[in-house]
Amino acid sequence: MKKKLLLLFSLLIVTGLGFYGRELVGLYQLVSYVDSVTEAHDANGPWPQVFDGCNGCHGANGSSLHQRYPSLAGQPAAYVTAQLHSFANGQRVYPNMQPMAQILSADEITFLADYYARQPVVANHGVKPDPALHARGEQLAKGGACTACHGAQLMGQGNFPRLAGQGVDYLQAQLDAFAEGRRVDPSGAMTAIVANLTTQDRQALSHYLATLAPPAK
Repeated sequence: MKKKLLLLFSLLIVTGLGFYGRELVGLYQLVSYVDSVTEAHDANGPWPQVFDGCNGCHGANGSSLHQRYPSLAGQPAAYVTAQLHSFANGQRVYPNMQPMAQILSADEITFLADYYARQPVVANHGVKPDPALHARGEQLAKGGACTACHGAQLMGQGNFPRLAGQGVDYLQAQLDAFAEGRRVDPSGAMTAIVANLTTQDRQALSHYLATLAPPAK
């Protein structure tokens, strides 16, 4: 009798998988994802976390899924700190960022900067490669000596941000802002660089930078 019940139970499982296999796999993947996210989240302390308010635009763990919003994962802590202070005091302007930065304490800014600097960088798969734009962008990046400030692999260093793998729309928006005087680089380097770039050049440079994959570890 026991063997018959086990056989019947096994048949029911197989039949269920046949009819609902895809849904069951999807449910398992969802549960596994929630568990992993929760575990990673709890590792930084109890809910809510200060970075929870950043996820909507900048993505979980700072990896943005929107080409318009920058990824914060892997950004140098010094750069994130400087930008949050700039948003808070009005030196850098963006409607969503002003109120969020202004309510952060100095300790919270330090926490966010250190947290995002530790997050792994993922490649930007949302940009369709364009050989012509890539070639022109690479030429401009090397000619403009971008690595001198942003590091050998353009992953950022010190007060200079990671450019590799950022959103293409975000990159172009920032280059346009520098070119039009709406964003100012304290060092003056960006203003001088973009002064010689056409709109098409800025588009090509943005495309090239966005398609750069993070270095293998």
